[in-house]
Amino acid sequence: MSLGIPELDLGAMDGPVLVFGGPYGNLEATEAVLAEAARRGIPWRRVVCTGDVAAYCAEPQACADLLRARGIACVMGNCEEQLAADAEDCGCGFEEGTACAALSDAWFAYCRAALDADAKRWMGTLPRRIRFSLGGRSLVAIHGGVERINRFVFASTPAAEKTLELERAGADGILAGHCGIPFAEMVGARLWLNAGAVGMPANDGTARVWYALLTPRAAAIDLRLVPLAYDHGRAAAKMRAKHLPEGYAAALENGLWPSMDVLPEAELAQRGQALSPRALNWPGDARADAAPATRAVGQALRAS
Repeated sequence: MSLGIPELDLGAMDGPVLVFGGPYGNLEATEAVLAEAARRGIPWRRVVCTGDVAAYCAEPQACADLLRARGIACVMGNCEEQLAADAEDCGCGFEEGTACAALSDAWFAYCRAALDADAKRWMGTLPRRIRFSLGGRSLVAIHGGVERINRFVFASTPAAEKTLELERAGADGILAGHCGIPFAEMVGARLWLNAGAVGMPANDGTARVWYALLTPRAAAIDLRLVPLAYDHGRAAAKMRAKHLPEGYAAALENGLWPSMDVLPEAELAQRGQALSPRALNWPGDARADAAPATRAVGQALRAS
């Protein structure tokens, strides 16, 4: 069954764009990131979600309803793809027999039961790519990879592999999700930016979650990955009330993932280390910053 449309073109954006990923059924975090857009005066038409509306947390239906009510442009994540197809697993790309795969059985079955038919139909209509231009540069939002929805691309993923993805996208920059850890990297003169996830901390030992802010300037685009505090205690309590996996409920509080099977060695070594903020202009100082951005695992940009 073919789901979704290949691409949605939003045209030229005329002001700052807020990008976030992985709501994961975490209503408190999703409400918080949308409140940030409102606080900054960013209209809903300039807010983009990189997918996985439903996953680990307790309120997938409410998150889907909220994004639909606001008219947020949302990429199809692997969870949307699988839920719309009434599949039996999340399609996350976890290897069979791993802790990630075992834990996903419980939360995916919960999402499958908690979502109504209309929400699943909506998920099946989502685009696999969202294209827009900002400050004269072309950007494409995807979930994992351009052609493989559940591809994990981390800061430590070789630049050559990111270059191939950028070429497939036919864009100056990619805005990605799926891996759950925010980072920014210049690949030559082009950009790879992962906004992280608002529904789950970045495995950095803090309860903060992250979103991305892109602001066009006269000769560059100002890029920031912004940390976000929210009522994580309430979100965790809701998970426990629904008897969802305790490891993920605890992760909302302690900032540490319960399983790390998907992580490359570089990201695994950074577990529990709070992300260090830094700012980046594209293309202004982008070439000078390319090397440290590539070396820094889960590199976060300075919060405004």
